[in-house]
Amino acid sequence: MSIIFHIDVNSAYLSWTAVEQLKHGAEVDIRTIPAIIGGDQKSRHGVVLAKSIPAKKYGIHTGEPVVNAFRKCPNLRMEPPDHKLYHQYSEKLMDFLRSYTDRIEQVSVDECYMDFTGIAGRFHSPVEGALEIKNEVYRRFGFTVNIGISCNKLLAKMASDFEKPNKVHTLFPEEIPEKMWPLPIGELYMAGRSSVETLQKLEILTIGDLAHTDPVILELHLKSHGRKLWEFANGIDHSMVETEKAEAKGIGNSTTLPKDVVTEEEAKAVLKELAASVGGRLRKAGQKAGMLSVEIKYHTFDSVSHQKQIERPTNQDADIYEISVVLFRELWNREPIRLLGIRSSKLSEEGEPEQLSLFDMEFEPEEKRKKKRQLNAALEKIRGKYGTDIVTKGPGKSPLDK
Repeated sequence: MSIIFHIDVNSAYLSWTAVEQLKHGAEVDIRTIPAIIGGDQKSRHGVVLAKSIPAKKYGIHTGEPVVNAFRKCPNLRMEPPDHKLYHQYSEKLMDFLRSYTDRIEQVSVDECYMDFTGIAGRFHSPVEGALEIKNEVYRRFGFTVNIGISCNKLLAKMASDFEKPNKVHTLFPEEIPEKMWPLPIGELYMAGRSSVETLQKLEILTIGDLAHTDPVILELHLKSHGRKLWEFANGIDHSMVETEKAEAKGIGNSTTLPKDVVTEEEAKAVLKELAASVGGRLRKAGQKAGMLSVEIKYHTFDSVSHQKQIERPTNQDADIYEISVVLFRELWNREPIRLLGIRSSKLSEEGEPEQLSLFDMEFEPEEKRKKKRQLNAALEKIRGKYGTDIVTKGPGKSPLDK
């Protein structure tokens, strides 16, 4: 059986700011008072990025406008974000974790998965190993982490969200009925606000209720996302811990949006631009992608991603766009979107021979694919000379653009 850890820094931005302030002689540890990390109240980023435990007691939550937080707690202390500092602390943490194993998948600046399976034999139990890591992080760096332990990434993630801070929790399949099923449906990973509202109308109030609901009914109301939520409620997750080395070979692009995207049409417009960017960079590098992934960061700052193996590697904008839309539809939980990204991986040289399927040969002759490549090359030359906005493609015939 695999042993997977999910390691999550407790209130990372606030914790890292507090540690840095204490290093420089601060008399007050902002983790012990009502405090938040936030931006200018008048700016786009004027939301709560992190909160202290005392601030949480006032009902302050991550992602809400800073001005609302001050209404709840007028004496609240606010510190500005320092993303350069956060990346420095993140790198220190990840370097330390890799001293145990390089089987690390970093999913954000403050959290990662660790495949503990290969080193489990060094410890009496996974819990002992997690406690050593947790305690050593605090001793070395001065901040705390939660560690969730299970046999897959989903359950490890759920476990790390149990009681905080500075805790180790297990959530193995046999523990699901006792530890996970009694929780409110909103506590399930990937159950966003709109999904929760739909489920509550169906009188599905707990994760256990969801686990015991016919998945066909869920698909009628939530499409493929309903099936995914049912799998998660039953602890089913087949995703693997993917190390950074494979990801580093990819080419991608992402964009933080000027305002939250709330419709599929808005998202598709952004994906089309990203696909053109990624396709252009692949062609410039003389590479084709064998795998594509789409990333979504929600207005709550939660990030999710979904990937797909491509039958025939490509670097064409239209192919990348169509695959990205499919991935987006499978991934999006209808919550407002703050960031969208497309990343390619499993790259191969553009000149490598292609293994064409019967579908490729019957429905897309080589001549047509050659014309696509020539068109993209011509567009890139024009854009390179006059700017990216000088030429845009007209409405396509893709069935996805409905």
